[in-house]
Amino acid sequence: MALDIDSMSVLDRRRIEVMVLGPVIRAFQGEFGEERTNEIVRDVMEGIAREQGRELAERVGDDGLESMSASKGAWRRNNALETESLAGDAQRYEFNVTRCRYAEMYREVGYGDLGALLSCSRDFAFSEGFNPGITLERRHTIMSGDSICDFRYRIGPDSESGGGAGAADSGRGASEKS
Repeated sequence: MALDIDSMSVLDRRRIEVMVLGPVIRAFQGEFGEERTNEIVRDVMEGIAREQGRELAERVGDDGLESMSASKGAWRRNNALETESLAGDAQRYEFNVTRCRYAEMYREVGYGDLGALLSCSRDFAFSEGFNPGITLERRHTIMSGDSICDFRYRIGPDSESGGGAGAADSGRGASEKS
């Protein structure tokens, strides 16, 4: 019988991933250096997320913000994220995460420093894969010690031009604070 990974919560998937990848990443960091290892891991995670975004847009048959917003249930399953909605329409999807069980889980299993690399770094690439016209700005993450994660998705004339989801690359820095 094949495993139906889509029936698992994303939080459970991330726990399994870090239990396997955490020791591997630590070994590679020791051998090749933290900076280079993290760069490679980030590139891989972003590639996976970009493809998952494309697949989701194909599955739901639409690449608009309202469809993306309606499809975020898997990430919130089992109260993995507590959020407050700020705006949601065809041009804007804005919310704050006020509790992140992903951050709690990474810390609990001893890989708190890898959480941003393995989870937060995917957010920009996922939305880019879903629709290259979507921009995401995120200046704060709970994973990096902030009190909230501030997700600000935009599409259309008010979004940043020409850069896709990664144009406001503030999320990368915010997720990697020392």
